[in-house]
Amino acid sequence: MFKKLLASVGIGSAQVDARLAKDSLMPGEMVTGEVHISGGDISQEIDEIYMYVITHYERETNDTKVKEDCILLKHRLSERFVLQPKEQKAIPFSFRLPYETPLTMGRQPVYLRTGLDIKNAVDPGDSDFIEVLPHPLMSKVLEAVKEIGFHMYKVDCEYNRQLGRTYPFVQEFEFRPNGKYRSRLEELEVVFFLRENECEVLLQVDKRARGLLGAFEEAFNLDERYVRFRISNADLSRSTSEIAHSIDQLIDRASR
Repeated sequence: MFKKLLASVGIGSAQVDARLAKDSLMPGEMVTGEVHISGGDISQEIDEIYMYVITHYERETNDTKVKEDCILLKHRLSERFVLQPKEQKAIPFSFRLPYETPLTMGRQPVYLRTGLDIKNAVDPGDSDFIEVLPHPLMSKVLEAVKEIGFHMYKVDCEYNRQLGRTYPFVQEFEFRPNGKYRSRLEELEVVFFLRENECEVLLQVDKRARGLLGAFEEAFNLDERYVRFRISNADLSRSTSEIAHSIDQLIDRASR
């Protein structure tokens, strides 16, 4: 009885450890590995083993920005089973990282949370941070924007119910102009909507205020214009300069 009581509060109970095949991934890539479970001092009934993919985003509430967690995916690894004392068990897993997973640029975290669901017990868990790298389609666009004459200065995930699709936020890549757009634009924001074979790109062109009319437009956010375009896997064979030229024409028209 005493051992059962200790196990229910997490002393001498089961332990879990997720071991990833690799911890640097791209959105849409398969996450693979094994979950290693070590039995405690008594047998325990495991209802399920689960793995969450989690990130967070910022939301403005009462003029204050707060961070909110977002579960991108919950993946179930096993059915109910009984773990015997000191038993060692390894369960393989494989699932696709959601295409809308934010990149871990700046201080944006993405991590996997693995846990055992045990009735009447403190569920043991394990957290593993991963690096999320740009998909090749995203890299093409980011490199092209830099080639036009912009430098990235900020990346963050912001609450946005209008633009957010699967999740209530979007990741914004914010650029400032260095070259010919320095006198015309305050900034350029890039948002990606990645899918299996293509990526929809949203550009928010923020024009620099000029005179009384410019101040009026800025006050009512009329100085911001949106441009959408798509890039597919077929575009990966195009040069960065060619893609940069196409994007440059879109920005030029939107900033007039």
